[in-house]
Amino acid sequence: MDKHVLVIGGGPAGSTTAALLAKTGVKVTLLERGKFPRYHIGESLLASCLSTLRLSGAYDAVAAHGFQIKRGAFFQWQDDDWLLDWSKLVDAEAWSWQVERDVFDDILLRNATAQGAEVIEQATVTNVVFDGDRPTAVEWTADGQVHTTPVDYLVDASGRAGVLAKQQVIERQQHPAFRNVAVWSYWEGAHLHPDTPEGGINVVSTPEGGWFWNIPLTDGRNSVGYVVSTRTAAERLRKDGLQKYYLDTIADSKAMSKTLDSAQRVAPVQAEQDYSYSSDRFCGPGWIAVGDAACFLDPLLSSGVHLGTYSGLVGSAAISTILRGEMSEDDALTFYEHSYRRAYTRFLILVSRLYEEYIGAEQYFGHAGNLTTGHRDDTKQAQFTEIMAGLTDLDESSGVQQRAGTDTLISEAERLHSESANLEYMGHLDMSIVWDHWRDPLKDTVVDQVRITTEPVLGLTTQPRTDDEIKTWSRPVLPPKAADATAH
Repeated sequence: MDKHVLVIGGGPAGSTTAALLAKTGVKVTLLERGKFPRYHIGESLLASCLSTLRLSGAYDAVAAHGFQIKRGAFFQWQDDDWLLDWSKLVDAEAWSWQVERDVFDDILLRNATAQGAEVIEQATVTNVVFDGDRPTAVEWTADGQVHTTPVDYLVDASGRAGVLAKQQVIERQQHPAFRNVAVWSYWEGAHLHPDTPEGGINVVSTPEGGWFWNIPLTDGRNSVGYVVSTRTAAERLRKDGLQKYYLDTIADSKAMSKTLDSAQRVAPVQAEQDYSYSSDRFCGPGWIAVGDAACFLDPLLSSGVHLGTYSGLVGSAAISTILRGEMSEDDALTFYEHSYRRAYTRFLILVSRLYEEYIGAEQYFGHAGNLTTGHRDDTKQAQFTEIMAGLTDLDESSGVQQRAGTDTLISEAERLHSESANLEYMGHLDMSIVWDHWRDPLKDTVVDQVRITTEPVLGLTTQPRTDDEIKTWSRPVLPPKAADATAH
């Protein structure tokens, strides 16, 4: 295919998009400003990532590394314990990995090269040149040299740095409810709650409105972090300093103190502000934004890599379809915008409800059940678990299940908006950025029938699923048995 797509950014969203597009025969150049491998927080993957890794060609290399197998999560949220065992609530073979992101991201970037993309590291994009609303070239520097590369399509995968946001092509709005700070370090000799599924993440809430993560990694270390409102933590951080605040907060939590009893901290304490935001649009003529370049959400449900790779999957399917002339650009981009916003909004609502006013496990899982139309015979807890495993998004975009109605999601978001206005901690949660550009653009159009196809190549179609596609999208990919796995 004599078309050139340029991808800005080599994280999971950019690498996945580049690999998938290159596999369809598109000429792809990926510009990454850093040098991989590089450190990155965010180790816990959702089960949905396995399907995307298979399609992108990266699965075998990731599997060969021997990352920690993950089969669910255990939440201690206020007075409730949630055992979210994927094998019992979602699928007997549902699983994923806990990964060291420097290694994982490097594998994905090298896979993009293996699939045929040109990857250039330590390349800094300085400007995107537009002709009207459409990008025509990218200006960038590397090794002191200035380059200008013409493009037929642009993918902004530049993360929170936001190349197109900085050029004011898209406008971001922060969610006031999620102006949080995360502090973390790494420990040896840490434990998980005894009821945790194999390799599962532990999440523990605190009375001050924050929460801990405890993630087992391959080398016997655990990633242990704490997320709380910046407003809540500011005074203690100024008074006590980062390390003392982190250790004192752990000591104040009976559950966390127990899991870290006799453990040794083996890395410095680090901190990062994780203000959540969404953009007014995720795509336009000749361009799409994927991953954090379009939107970012508090990591409570470990949705970051899922949203990055999922948007890369849907975005590359849309772009390849457009470049082959198989669907109008408007229809394909409308499908992309709708699919990614729906996925982001679903997680946003679930995370928001936990921060805003936790109403108990039974009602909370029932609330989650309103956000999906699939598998209605499942329990509400199973429906919640399927969403938080990322599988609902894949099922909807690939045609396995009917898409959740936009009106339903908007209604849930608007209810959250009205209920949050008078809460002192959260302040006024302006949700308008979520739905102002999302009043069911697919309704009563042919695009309502669009889905992702993998046969004969990745793209979008309105045709029913084939037997070959059903096999390609099937969930189970058997990992090593627990007794044979390299890490537990």
